[in-house]
Amino acid sequence: MLSKWLGKLRRRSVPAPLSAQKSPRIFDRYVISMPTHQNAVDVIQGWTSAFPPEFGIKAGALATYLDPRIAWMMNQYGPLEGKVVLELGPLEGGHTVMLERAGAIVDAIEANQSAFLRCLITKEIFGLSRSRIWLGDFVRWLEGTEKTYDLIVASGVLYHANDPLHLIDLIAKRTDAVYFWTHFMDDEFMPPSDPRRAVFADKPQIQDFHGVAVRTYLRTYRGAANHAEFCGGPMDQHRWLHRDDMLAALRAVGFSHITLEDVDPDHRYGPAMSIYARK
Repeated sequence: MLSKWLGKLRRRSVPAPLSAQKSPRIFDRYVISMPTHQNAVDVIQGWTSAFPPEFGIKAGALATYLDPRIAWMMNQYGPLEGKVVLELGPLEGGHTVMLERAGAIVDAIEANQSAFLRCLITKEIFGLSRSRIWLGDFVRWLEGTEKTYDLIVASGVLYHANDPLHLIDLIAKRTDAVYFWTHFMDDEFMPPSDPRRAVFADKPQIQDFHGVAVRTYLRTYRGAANHAEFCGGPMDQHRWLHRDDMLAALRAVGFSHITLEDVDPDHRYGPAMSIYARK
């Protein structure tokens, strides 16, 4: 068995004839400078998140590892030491860093391949040991798992979902506490004449959700997905929820204690807020 394996290895190591050799560009994949974390960061372009200044790493501009929204959420929840947390859409792992530093054991699920690789790089640079980064669709994860979580963190994902109500339903089956940072629709904060409404369908669709009539607003990215920094969902068409209906939907699946924070009607893409909800 060993001799057969070594024979295959030798055959793969034999130089190909000059006429069959690949372009010299294959050698561009090798890094021959001093090993550094910057080398790893530079493998994937389009970073949004920054690293601590003392790390001396050039990446994005946002210090997501110090996000005040996540700090607020942790204050609402209480101590995370030993708690099992599911993070939906970790993007580049900054929030994962905060959760693990607070003592949590984390499953973080990211569908975007480039963002997933950035999460792995972040995990290595920060030396995370209690966080698992998974590549795939967190909706499929929630549909297929029997695991329950002490807390689910859904920052920046609900408004990217093609079926946000289904996502809320799945979350309610797997936890008693959830955090959302999300955009929402509100005619007072973003009336039909607002330029931010241009990427939405003209009229909302009404969906019944556990007896609640929920207004959903179809939206498109309009080419934003062509940029390296794109951090949206896996489908161009996605749906925002009306603010009041979103809160009613959460109550309908058992989240009876809801706290709002950081309501921002003037966000460049549309009104946004933090929601901490528990049963």
